[in-house]
Amino acid sequence: MDRVKLCDQILLQKLHLLSNEVLRTNRGITERDMEEAFKQSIGYRAPRFFPQNDGILAIVYSAIFVVVLFIITPFLAGFLELALGMRCIVPNNYLIWEATRPVSNCDFCRGVDRPIILQNLTREEFQPYAYSSRPIIIKRAVSHWPADLYLKHPAALDSLHEDCQFLHFKSNFQTLRDVFRMSDERAEFRAGQQPWYVGWSNCNPAVLAELRKLYPKPHFLPDDAEMPNTDFVFLGYEQGAVMHIDYIPRLMWQAQLRGNKSWILAPTPECDAECRSFSFYVEPGDALLVDTRLWYHGTFIHSKGEFSLTIQSEYG
Repeated sequence: MDRVKLCDQILLQKLHLLSNEVLRTNRGITERDMEEAFKQSIGYRAPRFFPQNDGILAIVYSAIFVVVLFIITPFLAGFLELALGMRCIVPNNYLIWEATRPVSNCDFCRGVDRPIILQNLTREEFQPYAYSSRPIIIKRAVSHWPADLYLKHPAALDSLHEDCQFLHFKSNFQTLRDVFRMSDERAEFRAGQQPWYVGWSNCNPAVLAELRKLYPKPHFLPDDAEMPNTDFVFLGYEQGAVMHIDYIPRLMWQAQLRGNKSWILAPTPECDAECRSFSFYVEPGDALLVDTRLWYHGTFIHSKGEFSLTIQSEYG
């Protein structure tokens, strides 16, 4: 075996010397020419996907492909039908929404550095502000609404409908059912427990009807203002929502039933040079109106150990 290897090495060395000599004495010959000459000397042919003399085999492969495609087509069609019939096979992509967001007209934020603060007022008095892009706080507008929804009206919160949206924010809850199953110690944020903050939509008609008995359309909104068939509940401790913009069809209103909540509003990036960010807070009994389609906004429950409860909906 060693003898064979030695012979191979000697042969390769001589071939290498020979090729160098040929290249040196024959300037018109390249390594590529020598490679092609060697292939011809040994009858080398490049591999082909189909044998050279077998065009029929290509037809056979094509026929097999067509048959397989015919067999799997019903399964693909069934999968697509199922996918299109689902409410959302892939979660809505916030980055795509942001990338396709229309460029803002900065009139909505130019010169605005604080919310308009109004005292509780009638529908007629509120009319000039009804569809403003300025953030508005109406003091004590919902102070007569019950603030013990979480404790005394659990049926109004029991919205475990599969199509309802659940927002866990920074909490470790994966579903609304997890929220209702947490211990009393954590629900009341006792010593040693982690803070939590969640939100969800009441899109179940029966639950929504129960909720609307407790929280009807705010008295100051216009008579012809339309409201969606969904309300949101937000509650928890010492957390909130990160900065974002809403992709909703109407203006937003929120009733602060328990606790204080801080808000941060910021203009869209294209308006940074003309507008400024600012913050404010709302108190129990306040109603807040913000066009969250225009303003980037974030919230935070700043009072340590304080429970916050808000009801949110839209109007337009």
